[in-house]
Amino acid sequence: MHPKITAELSKLDDGIPFRASTGHAHHTWAKTFHSRPELLIQPESLEEIQKVITLARRCCRRIVVVGCAHSPNDITCTSSWKISLANYARVLDVDREAKTVTVQSGIRLADLNLQAKDYGLTMPNLGSIDHQSIAGAISTATHGSSVSHGLLAESVLSLRIVLANGQAVRCSASQNTDLFRAALVSLGALGIITELTFQMTDSCNIEWTQTLESLSHVLENWNHDLWTREEYTRVWWLPYMSRAIVWRAHKVPASTLHRQPKPSWYGGALGFYTYHTLLYLASFVPPILPWVEWFVFGMQYGFSEGSSTSGVEELRTGLLMDCLYSQFVNEWALPLARGPEAITRLAAWLHGRPYAAHRIPVSNRGVFVHCPVEVRVSDTSRSRLRNSRPGQPEQQELRPYLDPTADNGPTLYLNATLYRPYGTDPPCRERYYAAFEHLMREMGARPHWAKNFATIGHPDFVDMYGDRLAAWTEQRRKVDPEGMFCGDFVRRNVLGGKERMAMEEREVGRWRAREGGEVWMGEVGGGESGVGDEWKSKSDADVADVIKVTSGMEQKGLRALSARSSDESFDRMQGEEAQSMFLSNETREENGWERT
Repeated sequence: MHPKITAELSKLDDGIPFRASTGHAHHTWAKTFHSRPELLIQPESLEEIQKVITLARRCCRRIVVVGCAHSPNDITCTSSWKISLANYARVLDVDREAKTVTVQSGIRLADLNLQAKDYGLTMPNLGSIDHQSIAGAISTATHGSSVSHGLLAESVLSLRIVLANGQAVRCSASQNTDLFRAALVSLGALGIITELTFQMTDSCNIEWTQTLESLSHVLENWNHDLWTREEYTRVWWLPYMSRAIVWRAHKVPASTLHRQPKPSWYGGALGFYTYHTLLYLASFVPPILPWVEWFVFGMQYGFSEGSSTSGVEELRTGLLMDCLYSQFVNEWALPLARGPEAITRLAAWLHGRPYAAHRIPVSNRGVFVHCPVEVRVSDTSRSRLRNSRPGQPEQQELRPYLDPTADNGPTLYLNATLYRPYGTDPPCRERYYAAFEHLMREMGARPHWAKNFATIGHPDFVDMYGDRLAAWTEQRRKVDPEGMFCGDFVRRNVLGGKERMAMEEREVGRWRAREGGEVWMGEVGGGESGVGDEWKSKSDADVADVIKVTSGMEQKGLRALSARSSDESFDRMQGEEAQSMFLSNETREENGWERT
C-alpha cells in the first residue's frame, strides 16, 4: 500500500476497518476493458464507506463503485480506488402492506427477488439479467421490455447517498428532489448510493409464448397490438432471414403450475459450443454469417414461420435471458413510432441495397453482422401517481435528468449486439456501429449509458438532453466539486471542457490486452501527458507492478482540497440527514462537523 495511505490510516485510529487489498485486476463481464485499481476496497458498513471517502480526500484518490461490471464500456475502469459493495447487501426492512423493501445498495437483483419471495413480493420488472447490483442497475438506466413499465429506477421511492464530504443524505420525490432526479441515473459520479427503498409487487408467475414470425408481419402489427397485447413483449430480429421471434408474457397467479418449455438448443453444451465455434470461424470468413443465422436460430426456434413454444415460470426468472458469450452491445432509445422506419432502413443497409434505400453514408460492402438485433420497449414518459406509504398524499414520479428514453410517448430500444467469440473482436464492428449510430441520431435516439456507443461525445449529448444535462451537471458540481467520483467517461460524454478537477481521473493510455479487449490506464490530478505508452509493451505482470495513481496535486502544486467548499454546497439542502456519528473526531473536524 502506498506510504501516503498508510500514513493517513495511522492518523485515523478510530477502530473502523479499512478492508482494502492490492493486486486486483479489474475487467468488465465481457472482458472488453481491463484496468488495475490501486486498491480494491470492500466495506461492510456505512461508517466504513464514510472512512473510505475521508481517506480518499486526504490521499487525493478517485473512487469508483463497481457492481458486477456488466457494462461493456469503460465506465468502471480506474487506476485509483475501486469499491465493491458485495458485502454491503442486506435487506433492511420489508413493508408487506405497502409492498416496499429497503435494501443496502450492493444487493444483487437476483438476491433481492429471492429474499423478497419469502414475503410474497417481487420486482415488477427486470432487464435481461439479474446479476447487477441494484445501485448499478438504476445508475445506468437499466430497463425491461414493457410499455406498462419504464426504467427500473421508476420503482425507487427514496435513496441515501454518501457524498464527497462524507455526509449521508436522503433524497426522494419530496426531499432533496433535484439530487434525487440526478441520482436515479447517476453514472456513479455523484457519490456512493448506500440504501434504497424499492416499490415491489405481489409475487406471481408469468405465462409466456414465443413465436417465429416474418418481419413484415411484425411491422404490419407495429401500431396495432404488437406491444400492447400482453404486459411484457420483446422481439429478436433476424436480419438475414427477414424474420423475428416475438416473445410475449402476462402475469398469472403464483399458484399456477409451472410448465417447462422444451430444452433450448444452444442452452445445451452441443448447441452452445457449436454456435460459439461458428461465430469464431465467421471472424475469419464473415460471409458465412447469414448461413449461421439460418442454422442456429432454426435449431433454436424452428425453421418454419409460426413455430411456437411456451412456458409458465416465476416472474423473477421468466423475464431473464442467457447472454451467451462475451459481447459488444450498442443500444439506443428512440420514439417507438419511428421503429418501422429505423428497422427498414437498417435492414436495407445490412442487405447491401443501394444508398437510396437506407440513406446511411457508411459503406456496407463486405459487412456481415451477428444476430439477433434485440428490440425492446418501455414508457417512462407517462405521468404516474403512487402512494409511497399508506395514508400519505400521492406523489408524482419525477423522471431522472439523464433518462435516455423518449420525452413523449413510449420508447423503442434497438440493440446491435456483436459477440466476441473466444475473445476475438468481430471485423465488422467499426463500420456497423458507425452506420447504426448515424441512423439512430437521425431517428432522434439517445444511447444507453452502459453500452458501447462509439461515435458521439459531449456536444451530441448537449443536443440530446439540453437543459436536463445542464441540471444534472449542476447537481454533480454541487455535491462533488473536487471530482472525487468523476472519471474520463463522464468528462468526455457529459461534462465536456478541458479543465480538470483536482481529484478527477483522466485516461492516459489504453492498449490491447493479451486475453482480448483493452487495458485502460488513468491518472488522478495533473500528471504528464502520454503516460501509459511506456507500458504498452509490458506483460500483465509488469503492468500490475508499475500502474500507480499519482497525485497530480502533489506533483503540480494544484490548489489544495477544501473540505469547506464541499460542506457549503449542501447548505441549500432541506431536511438532509448527515450520518456522521460513527466517524472519529478527527474526521469530523476535517469535514467541518461539530463534535458530539
